[in-house]
Amino acid sequence: MNNIIQNLITEVVEIEVSGKKMMNGTLVDSGSDLVVLFNGIDFVYISLEHIQRFEVNSNEDDIMAPTHAPTISTVEDEKDLSFREILTQAKGNYVELYVTDGPPIHGYILSLMDDYIEFYSPVYKIVYVSLRHLKVLIPYAENESPYGKNFHNSLVQSSRQILASTFKQQIEKFKDKIVVLNAGGNKSHIGKLNEIEENLVEIHGAKLHSYYLNLDHIKTLHQV
Repeated sequence: MNNIIQNLITEVVEIEVSGKKMMNGTLVDSGSDLVVLFNGIDFVYISLEHIQRFEVNSNEDDIMAPTHAPTISTVEDEKDLSFREILTQAKGNYVELYVTDGPPIHGYILSLMDDYIEFYSPVYKIVYVSLRHLKVLIPYAENESPYGKNFHNSLVQSSRQILASTFKQQIEKFKDKIVVLNAGGNKSHIGKLNEIEENLVEIHGAKLHSYYLNLDHIKTLHQV
């Protein structure tokens, strides 16, 4: 696929991302596991794993080509741009993330672990996001912040706990606590995290009805 994508650099394309999200823009770069679009305003970093379909869109004449380099690009000592590299470079900046099938979450990457990130959201506070479900990242423009407010003081106060290496281990730390899973999506869940065994997570609903979720399909977690 990478050779095909490289041949389409500078073309205006339409990309369908998992969750039936459509992204349009000029294709400006690609890496081992992502492509980069410019939608006329922002640079959009899309995980190859979540691309369902793409095509050249010759009807989108109103999308302007970028007049400056991507916000995040290949560093000199790296041969290839990767999603992990853009996450590393994005730390310290406000970003927009598409994770669930609902609206994006806005905020700030606090920590990058083996297979998840610790994320500060002005709405949800501390959110843990599985990297396998991270579809799209859009860096904010310089001097721009979510809802027009600066949250850096909140960030310093929020990230004080020791994080587990993996997403599963981090979820296990919330046993017996009330959590929200997949916030903002059509398959969000609220309940007390009762037990984790292998790949199954047991949740107690408000009326103590138990049900089980496949850990592989948990995209985000935050504590109520």
